[in-house]
Amino acid sequence: MSFKFKLAVMVVSASLVTVAVSAAVSVQDDLGVTVTLAKPAARIISLAPHATEDLFAIGAGDLIVGAVNYSDYPAKAKEIERIGGYNGFDLERIRALKPDLIIAWGSGNPQRQLDQIKQLGIPVFTTFSKKMADIPTVLERLGVLTQQTAGAAKAAKHYREQLARLEKTYSGRAPVRVFYQIWDRPLMTINNTQIISDVMRLCGAVNVFGHLPELTPKVDVEAVLVANPDAIMTSGEPGVKGDVLASWQRWKNLSASKNNQFYVLPKDIISRMGPRLVDGAQAMCEAVEQVRQVK
Repeated sequence: MSFKFKLAVMVVSASLVTVAVSAAVSVQDDLGVTVTLAKPAARIISLAPHATEDLFAIGAGDLIVGAVNYSDYPAKAKEIERIGGYNGFDLERIRALKPDLIIAWGSGNPQRQLDQIKQLGIPVFTTFSKKMADIPTVLERLGVLTQQTAGAAKAAKHYREQLARLEKTYSGRAPVRVFYQIWDRPLMTINNTQIISDVMRLCGAVNVFGHLPELTPKVDVEAVLVANPDAIMTSGEPGVKGDVLASWQRWKNLSASKNNQFYVLPKDIISRMGPRLVDGAQAMCEAVEQVRQVK
C-alpha cells in the first residue's frame, strides 16, 4: 500500500470518526438534568399534550411513535398511538414501541413511572415551564435533540415576537385582581409559580391567591369572598360562557358579581405549556382589559 493511499485512508477514517462523534446531541432539560443521545432522536414518546404540540411546532411530529390522551393538536396528532394518560401510562406499551427519547411533564406525570422508564435505559427530557419566556427555549432544545434546529429556531422566533407584542401592548396598565379557578369540587386555584400566573402578570392581572405555597392550592368560598376579586376566570371548552362560574353570582357583594365579570377562556391554549400559550395570553389580556373598562 502506497504512502499516499494510506494517508487517504487515514483522512477518510478520521472524517468518519468526526461524523460519528458529532452525531451525539446533548441538552439540559427544565430540571437541569443533562440529556445526551448518541444520535438525534428518531422514535419519541410524548407524555404530555403540550409536548406533542412542541414537537409538531418544530417539525418533529413525524418522529412521535406514542402519545398520551388529549394529544389532539394539530389534527395529525390524533393519529398517534396512545400509551395511556399523562397521569398514568402503559409501561409495557412504551417498551414495545422502542423509543429513543421520552418527553415528560415535570408536574403532570407520576414520578414513580418516570423512574421506571429511566431504569429501562430510555433517555427522558422533562419539560416544566414556569414562565412564558421558558417555552421557546424548550422548543430550541427539542430542536437539538431531534436535529430540527431550523424549525425550532423559526417556531421560537415567532413565539418571542408574539410575546413581545403583548408585553408592549399591556405593560403599565392598571392592575386587575383576579381569582383563577381551575376546579370547583374541591375549589382549586393556582399560585404565582404556575405558568398561568405569568400570563396574568403579562396582562396586568394580580392573582389574589398567588402568595400560597402550593402550585395548585385548595381554597374555600369564604377565602374568595374575603379576597374580593374584580374578576373570576377559568378555562373551558369553546362556546362555553359563564355557566361554569354561575354559582359565584349568588354572592351579590362580590366585586366580580356586581359587574358580572366572569370569563371562560379557551381551555387548551391557556392551560398547555406549548407554543399556543401566547394565543391564550391574548385571550386573557382581552378579558382583563374588559374588566378595566367597568372598574
